[in-house]
Amino acid sequence: MTTGLQISKVSKYYGEGSNRLTALDKVSIKVEPGEFVALVGPSGSGKSTFLSIAGALLQASEGEVRLNGQCISEFSDKELSRIRLQEIGFMMQSSNLVPYLNVLDQLLLVKKMSGKMKAGDKAFAVKLLEELGLGAKLASFPEELSGGEKQRTAIARALMNHPNVILADEPTASLDTKRAHEVVNLISQQVKTRRIAAIMVTHDERMLDYCDRVYHMEDGKLKLAEPAK
Repeated sequence: MTTGLQISKVSKYYGEGSNRLTALDKVSIKVEPGEFVALVGPSGSGKSTFLSIAGALLQASEGEVRLNGQCISEFSDKELSRIRLQEIGFMMQSSNLVPYLNVLDQLLLVKKMSGKMKAGDKAFAVKLLEELGLGAKLASFPEELSGGEKQRTAIARALMNHPNVILADEPTASLDTKRAHEVVNLISQQVKTRRIAAIMVTHDERMLDYCDRVYHMEDGKLKLAEPAK
């Protein structure tokens, strides 16, 4: 069984006939558990469409998406919703924290949303936050956190459901250089330790050294760039 994330000859079209726009053009990529790859490219190149399809937010027009061995290309909306909650961890440009929840409750909300709150979940959340240097911030609210602390909370939240895949969209966009390095280094460490397949979209070339491979996207086509290491 193929684990991790495998995308095979995926295309995405909008419109029909002479008005058809190709957002993705036969894109293929395989990311194994424990691999951290970067995706770079200009605005409008198809990166957001790619992430949406990889994250089960959008259906491909053609091709196949396999996540942890399951072909999700033909899944129903309900099945895709379950996959997003239980199999995929998302990290966005802004941390997207809930303003009225403290740091610990940001993580517990993930469990409540999936309807599977268990006795050990709180202890696991605390352990995750302590690992990411947030042990003293459990009761803090987002407005009391620095930009780096918000993103570390978002990392912990993305890991809360033991995902098989992590998708990070410009996770350092709002951070200074020092905090950006801290955050991407943390993502890399967690990916390796927990054996998660991870893709990071970034414009920040300073972050590519943390990645195993770098892919470049332009005009909906994906190709492997020069090795990051």
